Amino acid sequence: MLIRQEQDLDPIQTEVFDLLIGYDVEEKNRRKQTATRRLFEARRAIEKRREEEALAAFIDREKWFDE
Repeated sequence: MLIRQEQDLDPIQTEVFDLLIGYDVEEKNRRKQTATRRLFEARRAIEKRREEEALAAFIDREKWFDE
């Protein structure tokens, strides 16, 4: 925005400048959302793995008692 304040831009230049800045902001938000989604998926995978390990240990103990 500093460049825009220092220069006198005609309306078309101003619109192009605003579009470019808006694109950068949208791209940053999109990258942030992707990173957040990947983090959530990783956390869920860790939780699922722990649940599976706990369940496997429980099932193995039950099987041991049957024999």
